[in-house]
Amino acid sequence: MLSRLGLALSFLTIIPVPRHRIADARELAKSMAWFPVVGLFLGVLLAGTALGLERFLPAPAGAALLVAVLTAATRALHLDGLADTLDGLGGGRTREDSLRIMKDHAVGAFGAAGLVVALILKYGFILSLLETGQVRFLLVFPVLSRAAMVLLAYLSPYARQEGGLGEAMATLTDGQTLCLAGGSAVLIAGLAGHWQGLAALAVMTAATWGLAWYFKQRLGGVTGDVFGAVNEMMEIGGLLVLLGLT
Repeated sequence: MLSRLGLALSFLTIIPVPRHRIADARELAKSMAWFPVVGLFLGVLLAGTALGLERFLPAPAGAALLVAVLTAATRALHLDGLADTLDGLGGGRTREDSLRIMKDHAVGAFGAAGLVVALILKYGFILSLLETGQVRFLLVFPVLSRAAMVLLAYLSPYARQEGGLGEAMATLTDGQTLCLAGGSAVLIAGLAGHWQGLAALAVMTAATWGLAWYFKQRLGGVTGDVFGAVNEMMEIGGLLVLLGLT
């Protein structure tokens, strides 16, 4: 189990966890049970940084640094997926066109605009949390988004016939993995976010069901880029809901 936690950490963050053997597709899928715990690790990093900076920097500067810390800690992995997904959805008229555009690593107009909007929204929402003294919610929103990726994987087929990075996640995530991830997400959201955390988790769960349906209709399923895009959308959505409930 701990080896799967290490795999999840090395996959979702910049932490280079050493492994004795190369993980196969099944191990990657099983490691998703730990995704909400990795989200908690990121939340602790953000909350600790916020508390360390509050005596030295004003809230706007602190919020900007927190966005930078989160981006660096995740290697901008999910932001890359968001940009590629938006380019594909915005520039492709058909399912095949969209999937082809998403494979191109160049960032187009839709992707660039989406990145700017996403970062501005994160900055604004995190700033609002700092100004209202709700630092504890920094522990919660990364958990919500990474739990959403597990649910998305369970609900969705894989869209590409030729395979890809997200194939194992979409095809091998089983009910046990979903239950473990969901249970840890409920526990963390309840302890760290109280009733607001649980309410936000419920809203993000419903939103993930809707996104799973949309991507199945639009692309025939999900890809690795879609997982990253959904994580970004759920981070922003989670922050918005938590703010609305304060």
